[in-house]
Amino acid sequence: MQTFINPPRSEWAALTERNIPDDPAVDEAVGAIIAEVRAKGDTALREMALKFDRCNVGALEVSEAEIAEGCARVSDEVKAAIGLAKENISKFHAAQMPGEVDVATLPGVRCLQRPVAIDRVGLYIPGGQAPLFSTVLMLACPAKIAGCREVILCTPQSGDRPIAPEILYAASVCGIDRIYRVGGAQAIAAMALGTETIGRVDKIFGPGNRYVTKAKQKLSSVVAIDMPAGPSEVLVMADSSADATFVAADLLSQAEHGRDSQAILVCDSEETARKVDAEVSRLMTCLSRTESVEGSLSHSRLIVFTDNDDMMDFVNAYAPEHLIISMRDAWALASKVRAAGSVFIGNYSPESAGDYASGTNHTLPTAAWARSYSGVNLDSFMRKITYQELTREGLGLLAPTIVAMAEAEGLDAHALAVKVRIAEGQKS
Repeated sequence: MQTFINPPRSEWAALTERNIPDDPAVDEAVGAIIAEVRAKGDTALREMALKFDRCNVGALEVSEAEIAEGCARVSDEVKAAIGLAKENISKFHAAQMPGEVDVATLPGVRCLQRPVAIDRVGLYIPGGQAPLFSTVLMLACPAKIAGCREVILCTPQSGDRPIAPEILYAASVCGIDRIYRVGGAQAIAAMALGTETIGRVDKIFGPGNRYVTKAKQKLSSVVAIDMPAGPSEVLVMADSSADATFVAADLLSQAEHGRDSQAILVCDSEETARKVDAEVSRLMTCLSRTESVEGSLSHSRLIVFTDNDDMMDFVNAYAPEHLIISMRDAWALASKVRAAGSVFIGNYSPESAGDYASGTNHTLPTAAWARSYSGVNLDSFMRKITYQELTREGLGLLAPTIVAMAEAEGLDAHALAVKVRIAEGQKS
């Protein structure tokens, strides 16, 4: 990992850049996949399953018998872990339920706002070497708490191997309505456009590789998506009160996600940077995903700021997906955070806690999108509908304002809709 000492602000733009290469080939390939799904529906999904996942798909939907068989293969230990994680995630998200807003802005003018769940949502869960069954919990729990009428899930099946039983079990205990063995950009296209088997959804959630991300971006004109997303990332703030081994483990836990992931240490001394760097080198020899870790660390950084204000300003400029504050007065520093997906306070709050079981959601904005997006929460699965009711008295009070504004904009019919009512009221 490269070390930077008190970098001037003129260099910050380069230091906050992510490793997200723009690949025209990905764009072209995803465009072709979307076109195929739009034109051929289920047939395209089966052809692509064979081409990309080496899976000869018969029924696209996973049967109840398959789900039951998969659930039976999950160990009691993992079932218990999923149970506790689900309980905590549900508890935290249930507390987010928004209330109704009911305000009289003037006598006889009543304005309301009511939360309403999105009817149909689609969840994408990657398969591969690290089947993210934890993400099932993070997305399905709030969807069900919000009251979505239908929740479907797409996940790839690779070769002759069945879908990871942990994914099936998590989906089952969360009450997901339908599961489809469809992966990649084609899954996103199927949920966005609809096929003979997979119904079109109103909003798509979930992480994925560059092809999945590009498909979500391309299809966001026809379906809502949770947020723009890129490779996962962590930034750790540390001072001499931090345990170097803990910090190194936090950096490595992010680096193992993949070669494009990024791990950043921002600390207050060169000594802290050296200690953490040494621990990273020591601990990484014990890890199984060596290639991912090495690739990630090649574009990760150790940055020293001797001024705490500069440190905080840099953190906000980076806008990390995950922010760990392992420093004295961590809560005081946390109050100055303006851009982050999720914040972890103190030496005993690893990113892993939020990734799995503390209760907060791990579906978070990456690539500095934390400047403008929140992580997934209960509101992500809801809409807000406004209502208004005006009495004759209320309209009379507002009429001069509405007419003046409408006529100033040259919208005479808008003014007329008020004038005819006022005139009718004056007759009676």
